[in-house]
This record gives sequence, structure tokens and C-alpha cells, in this order.
Amino acid sequence: MPWPNNSPTPDDLPGIPDTELAQLPVELLAILQRETDEALKRAKAAKARLDAALTIRYATRAAEERQAQAKDTGTVRFDDGDFTVVADLPKRVEWDQSRLATMVDRIRAAGDDPAEYVDIAFKVPERKYAAWPEAIRQGFEPARTVKTGALKVEIRPQGDGQ
Repeated sequence: MPWPNNSPTPDDLPGIPDTELAQLPVELLAILQRETDEALKRAKAAKARLDAALTIRYATRAAEERQAQAKDTGTVRFDDGDFTVVADLPKRVEWDQSRLATMVDRIRAAGDDPAEYVDIAFKVPERKYAAWPEAIRQGFEPARTVKTGALKVEIRPQGDGQ
């Protein structure tokens, strides 16, 4: 192991194989986890500040460029010195679900297939599913698949009740 006298830092982690990291003492893993979390928080805070500064500097100019191109959203490009600034204002569309359901009913009533116009998805919140009577759950069981996410491990000193 290449760390006999000095411990790896969060900056060293990308170059160390996972299997080698897994063999480090738990105390060192706990330190690395804490230091990595702190570095991530600092990096997120720095990015938020930089993004805010870029917004202050370029938002008005980007809005003017967008207006000149008759665009409410999307990407515009303009020069600032020897650099090209690419400013993207993404479109975030939200649909009123109850109004969409009404429209789907109208399309069906008119004899058309709503699937030609909208994507229809059914979701069952797990909390509701767990509260159903067993007979209802059994009927839905064939349509239910349970997948897992990634394992999250946190190392804490014993006695730390957090």
C-alpha cells in the first residue's frame, strides 16, 4: 500500500483503486469521508457564488440577445472580449394534471385515442400502496417491481447519535 507514512487526501482518491481504498483502516475512511463531504460543500458554495456573479454580469445582455432573436428561452451566444459567452435559459414546462385528465377524457369521449396526443403514466406512491388492504395490494402486485438504489454508507464515531 503506498500510504505507509502519510495518509491519502480527498485529492488522492481518484487515483486509488476502489479495492485498495476499501482496505484502509476504518478511522482513515471516516476521516476521508468527512474531508470529502467538507470539500464538496465548499465546492458547491464556490460554484453557487460564481454562478451568481455570472448571472449578475450576463443576465441582462443574454435577455437582450434573446429578445433580439424573438426567443423567450433557449441558448444565445455573444462575445465578451476574446471569449464567447453561451447563456442558456432552459424551458421548464409544467402541466396541470387534473386539467390534462379532463382533456384526455374529452379526447376519449370524442372517439380519439389520447395516446396520440399525450403520454399517460400511472404512479402509485409507496406510502399509499403500503396502506392498502391486502386484497387490493395482491391485485396490483404483478404490476409492481421493486428496484434498489445505490448503497449509502456513512461512518460515524460510536456514541454519535446523529
